[in-house]
Amino acid sequence: MAYLFTSESVSEGHPDKISDQISDAILDNFLAYDPEAKVAIETLVTTGQIILAGEVNSKIWVNVQKIARGILRKIGYTKNEYRFNADSCGVISSIQEQSIDLFKGIQRSKKEEQGSGDQGIVFGYAIKETENYMPLTLEMSHSLLRELSSIRNEGKKMTYLRPDAKSQVTLEYSDKNIPVHIHSIVISTQHDEFDTKEKMHERIVHDIRNILIPRVKKILSKDIKKLFTDRTKYYINSTGRFVIGGPHGDTGITGRKIIVDTYGGRGSHGGGAFSGKDSSKVDRSGAYAARHIAKNLVAAGIADELLIQISYAVGVAEPIGIFVNTYGTSNKNILDEEIVVKIKKIFDLRPYAIEKRLKLRQPMYEETAVYGHMGKKPRKVWKSFSDDNIIEGKKKEQEVELFTWEKLDYLPILKEVFNM
Repeated sequence: MAYLFTSESVSEGHPDKISDQISDAILDNFLAYDPEAKVAIETLVTTGQIILAGEVNSKIWVNVQKIARGILRKIGYTKNEYRFNADSCGVISSIQEQSIDLFKGIQRSKKEEQGSGDQGIVFGYAIKETENYMPLTLEMSHSLLRELSSIRNEGKKMTYLRPDAKSQVTLEYSDKNIPVHIHSIVISTQHDEFDTKEKMHERIVHDIRNILIPRVKKILSKDIKKLFTDRTKYYINSTGRFVIGGPHGDTGITGRKIIVDTYGGRGSHGGGAFSGKDSSKVDRSGAYAARHIAKNLVAAGIADELLIQISYAVGVAEPIGIFVNTYGTSNKNILDEEIVVKIKKIFDLRPYAIEKRLKLRQPMYEETAVYGHMGKKPRKVWKSFSDDNIIEGKKKEQEVELFTWEKLDYLPILKEVFNM
């Protein structure tokens, strides 16, 4: 039976995403100078105010106020009319030391036996619907806002754009689970006040249709371009006006966009947020490991769609349980329970093993905080950390490998084990 499915995304200027970026930027600065730091940072943003809280165990300390203001400047919150300005907003920090009971509970004499930093369930998902094995509805939602952000930062067209924005894409699927048509696109973008003589809403609708959409189509494959039809509906700033936005219009908190961060509502989610947490917290590292496994299994041809669940208990290294669902798409009649058995033999899912395999003790997390943690291209970059951000520290530069969980590095092993 044919059906509709929808995913959404939010821009880097959305209040919740501001919080995620600040939390991950603080985490990165700790890890740059102390790779073994234990960090869990929560950020709240509201009119003229940033509030930082959480727990840290580290041999160094970072200037959280400077880091937070730097993120706001990078996003574009630099004007007083936004009611949230990098140079004038208040920054309150209530960060404290990590619980000694928790710290001792997960530490082991052998690093390999390091316990999970918390209990929890995590999910990984992959589908042969896009080149990066992500749901198409989510990929298109991200693409719309990435291009809108590029237009804003270029400053040549749509110069009225402000940082806050949201998107939503609904696809029509056939009874064979194949996308056949873009049913609707929803875009809400914050904007400057307009001259009263100009019809504000009509201008924004026109520019989205004639500037943004053509730019997005240019980066899409031919097959996906064909999904745009005369029947595609557009809902652009459907309330008519969106001047008051960002943290002045809506309070933002770390970890409130977990579906945007993962699979857009496809598969499942264990409920744990990612940003601000170091890799000893398995609701982050375990979710990355699960995505790595799911993507490699689908790319190896073992299934066209695959969901994996991994469960952990606090202080215990080995997973409590592993579950796989291929939704009836497994190839060569491989049973889901057979896949579980082979996953256990191939992948070491103890927290320390995940950290080592995916290189999660690098300062690699600020880049994950917007437009999804999954589906991005793995790459190496040079990152610089200012001495202004570190208490009694020095400027540091280092090469960092990003999105290691997106690498298809286990294909030869999987193909051999599964006789593909």
